Amino acid sequence: MKIKKILVANRGEIAIRVFRACSELGIKTVGIYTFEDRYSQHRYKADEAYPVGRDDEALKPYLNIDEIISIAKKKQVDAIHPGYGFLSENAAFARACAENGIIFIGPSPEVMEKLGNKISAKKVAHANNIPIIESSNKELKEIKTAMEEAKRIGYPLMLKATAGGGGRGMRVVLTKDDLERVFDEARREAKNAFGDDTVFLEKYVENPKHIEVQIVADNYGHIVHLFERDCSVQRRYQKVVEVAPSFGLPEEVKKKLHNYAVKICKAVNYNNVGTVEFLITPPPPEGGSMGNAAPRISPSEGGGAWSIYFIEVNPRIQVEHTVTEMVTNIDLVKTQIFVAGGYKLSDTQIKMPSQDVIKINGYAIQCRVTTEDPENDFKPDYGTVITYRSPGGFGIRLDAGSVYQGAVISPFFDSMLVKISAQSRTLDGACRKMHRALEEFRIRGVKTNIPFLGNIINHKEFHDGKATVSFIEKHKELFVFRKRMDRATRIVKFLGDTIVNGHPDVRLADKNKKFVKPVVPDFDRNADYPEGTKDMLAKLGPDKFCEWLKKDKKIHYTDTT
Repeated sequence: MKIKKILVANRGEIAIRVFRACSELGIKTVGIYTFEDRYSQHRYKADEAYPVGRDDEALKPYLNIDEIISIAKKKQVDAIHPGYGFLSENAAFARACAENGIIFIGPSPEVMEKLGNKISAKKVAHANNIPIIESSNKELKEIKTAMEEAKRIGYPLMLKATAGGGGRGMRVVLTKDDLERVFDEARREAKNAFGDDTVFLEKYVENPKHIEVQIVADNYGHIVHLFERDCSVQRRYQKVVEVAPSFGLPEEVKKKLHNYAVKICKAVNYNNVGTVEFLITPPPPEGGSMGNAAPRISPSEGGGAWSIYFIEVNPRIQVEHTVTEMVTNIDLVKTQIFVAGGYKLSDTQIKMPSQDVIKINGYAIQCRVTTEDPENDFKPDYGTVITYRSPGGFGIRLDAGSVYQGAVISPFFDSMLVKISAQSRTLDGACRKMHRALEEFRIRGVKTNIPFLGNIINHKEFHDGKATVSFIEKHKELFVFRKRMDRATRIVKFLGDTIVNGHPDVRLADKNKKFVKPVVPDFDRNADYPEGTKDMLAKLGPDKFCEWLKKDKKIHYTDTT
């Protein structure tokens, strides 16, 4: 392995995930952190960690290519792993690494320029006869151009950031007024998240399923897929729950998705790990019409045809990679490192010589536990975590960022606390494990979305594999929550208040049986403390003190605090 030392240009749980993989491989690690992140766990998981940016900059330094490269060179780093988000899809960053003799753990700059940008990726797909959604052809630097392209394509539309993902910079545009209202807002959000404010428009596909295919490729032209994930359960285009493999799709449709994914990656000589994303729509009701949609795939078991639309390639590791790892037993982060280090897929370190050796074992589900309050329009909550207890057990995996008792949740970062993944032989079994694990969580001090996640996992439509991207929007019952007791916190608060202030309802033995507040009797505040059993112990010694205690008829209480 020519990679001996890796810098992770990221934070939180994905940085920790990479550090752990490096530790298993015996590779030294370097972390970076901003002032706001100075107590984050990823800083302490690295062998070395260095501050970046000014004290008043919480996020911006994670996008500073020059400073990150400078640290890497000073600390004699061999490779940089970008994680996801931030600079993970930035071709300029990948090129800067290459120019400075540093290995970028991801696709080459040339591949990223072709596929990391959603507009250029669609051109590659179109050139290779992969069905796409109609989108804008011009560069949208100003609202006037956007209006012209919107008129040409026709409403409703989606406005999207060309760089990155996670729903950042994404807006549904139903009318001309909507476009005018959200255009600048979406560009600003994209700029803050990815350092690139370029956006584009595409035709809005109503109520599809969102399916993505995991790709692994080496530097020698070998490409395989690790099957698919269903990421349809979303809120505001942010994925909430993911399943691998997809449930309820005909095998013919799955195979077509796999073939399309491999085809587009082969077209650009893709290397390292990536995800190819699609929207698919089910057959129309009998007698209905889907209009001029993409080419249809006809399942062998009757029932009409499905429409498939390519949407993008994410040339990086995904947040939801955990479920693919669990059902294939393949470590994707280690695979990234091995590929970047020059290994072939057929080498013993990777062991993927051909597609037929990769098998699926059961089902896995991932939920993202966040500090969002479902009862308050998912407003992110901030503050100190006063209690944290995580679940565990057979088939449960946790990928945590910076969550522990006493952790301060900052308003500057993503609201995700921990990713929890559950695996079983069946989807129902995975759902049961996930429900049990969600019930085991105890997170106090900040609001979380755990009750909401529990409702999704237990919903019949989710169990049946029929959830689409509008699943959450359609089912208002997902927002009806069982009131949680939080008995432990209430008891602790009660005891603390009583110790300090006295019990407000102490019954005195008077004839009126009234509840009155206790009164501390008068005493000489300047007098010495009266002697007690501690003084007797000091005078008598342990043996004689025990003799006295045995003979005394009173009950003695010991304060063990």
